[in-house]
Amino acid sequence: MRKPLVAGNWKMNGSIDSVKALIEGIKAGVGEVKNTSVAVCAPAIFIPQVQAGLQGSAVAWGGQDLSVHASGAYTGETAASMLLDFGCKYVIVGHSERRTYHGETDELVADKLEAAREAGLVPIFCIGETLDEREQGITEQVVARQISAVINKYGVAALSDSVIAYEPVWAIGTGRTASPEQAQEVHAFIRGLVAKESIEVAGRILILYGGSMKPDNAAELMAKPDIDGGLIGGASLKASDFLAICTAGG
Repeated sequence: MRKPLVAGNWKMNGSIDSVKALIEGIKAGVGEVKNTSVAVCAPAIFIPQVQAGLQGSAVAWGGQDLSVHASGAYTGETAASMLLDFGCKYVIVGHSERRTYHGETDELVADKLEAAREAGLVPIFCIGETLDEREQGITEQVVARQISAVINKYGVAALSDSVIAYEPVWAIGTGRTASPEQAQEVHAFIRGLVAKESIEVAGRILILYGGSMKPDNAAELMAKPDIDGGLIGGASLKASDFLAICTAGG
């Protein structure tokens, strides 16, 4: 039985005061969340504050990106070891905003996933199609290409201790959401793709939905058999909304 995970992606948002208030709000209500794991992925500069605020709570935390390099002359980058120093459990890799705005390729994302795994972090591996790709009817080809970049280079075992987040790019921050049926169709395809390599890995890997998941649609989305939680953007910045989504997970 897969235990759902709801992870907040704060993106490039926050201040010392707002992070403090958000952490306090989440901690105050997380006790009401049953049978769902909860995590937040903060901007790197706030991770020490998140660690201090969430230490000892039921909420895990993580980073939004990492370098493929362990250390060295890579100005502005964050190594896996640095995230681990501040208690991170998770790290997002391959978010569409990284792919789009920073030119991250499927191969680079695969390397980041492996760097995270080797260090002992759990990668939240983001995949998904653009609106143009969906309208062309090539959603399955796109997500298959993105997943195959990992499997072909590192084997299906690389996914055994990872989390997949399916995020249709056209639904991120737009207010548009894939219908539960649309999302389930893609999630089932993803699980089937992994199952071709390993039924065991496919059976236990968490596949989250991301793309304007909100309190009013979370329960219906997460009721689908292959949707194991959510990677939450805007709604994760308001404690009450985030907690409502976490509660919807069961």
